[in-house]
Amino acid sequence: MMELFWAFLKIGAFAFGGAYGAIPLIRDTVLSHGWMDAQMFANLTAVAESTPGPIMVNLATYVGAAEAGLPGALAATLAVVLPSFVLILLVSAAFRSLLGYPAVRAALQGIKPCLAGLILAAGVGLCSDAVFSGGSADPVAAAVLGALLLGELASLGLRKKPLAPGALIGASAVLGIALSLI
Repeated sequence: MMELFWAFLKIGAFAFGGAYGAIPLIRDTVLSHGWMDAQMFANLTAVAESTPGPIMVNLATYVGAAEAGLPGALAATLAVVLPSFVLILLVSAAFRSLLGYPAVRAALQGIKPCLAGLILAAGVGLCSDAVFSGGSADPVAAAVLGALLLGELASLGLRKKPLAPGALIGASAVLGIALSLI
């Protein structure tokens, strides 16, 4: 249980930019500890994204529950939010004055491309796990992924804004069911 707590405390301390930037770190931690395999983690990430609440907290809760039941869920959840909670308490009073420093603004600007890369890496890893589960390609998963990517790109091109996540999740479920019946 302490190993679970410390692992998620480190994730909470070093995950900058939200859950999508933290998914590769969570994935590597979970896989290296042997708490679950890549396919189970990919499935769990899909569930965490489709349930209410912050994805990183949901992932920590689900991984903790899978590893050690309710005590594990509580330990992992507390551990992943504790660093941010402490940091926000310390920074909140001085935030406006910190933004007055050009170096702080420049550092935040410099972090943005890194976060985009981490999010892209998480997406590529999850797509790979979803499509190539068990060492062979899953044609249903590949077709659903392709259709969703095309739909999202079309939406961005036509409406200049992304589709709602709930609509994407619902569409992927319907498409997955339909393709499995063929």
